[in-house]
Amino acid sequence: MSSTASRKAKSAASNEHLRQRVVAALEDLKAKDVREIDVRGKTSIADTLFIASGTSARHVKSIADEVIKFAKEAGVMPLGVEGQTEAEWVLVDLGDIIVHVMMPRIREFYGLERLWTVGDDGAEAAND
Repeated sequence: MSSTASRKAKSAASNEHLRQRVVAALEDLKAKDVREIDVRGKTSIADTLFIASGTSARHVKSIADEVIKFAKEAGVMPLGVEGQTEAEWVLVDLGDIIVHVMMPRIREFYGLERLWTVGDDGAEAAND
């Protein structure tokens, strides 16, 4: 196996491990209406978006904190975290994976699922 192929295989395994940790964090704190959207081929900023809701600002912040904690345990430091002060919409940038945790009214207003799945045949992954 060439060194480039080897790096790609390690990266894919690392991304899958991180994806599993994100899912575990969202499940741990009982995030609502979790959606996982594959955005490869649609943008170069990430491969996967997670969109989840919290029941209150405190719940949104706690979910985001748990995602950060689980990512760090997986050896991934967030590239950025936005919105923790207001906690109506917290974005956690983990590189190839971006996690949006939102209050339901904010989520409905911005409609990220609709934005990122336009033209899809309903093939995006969903975790309920």
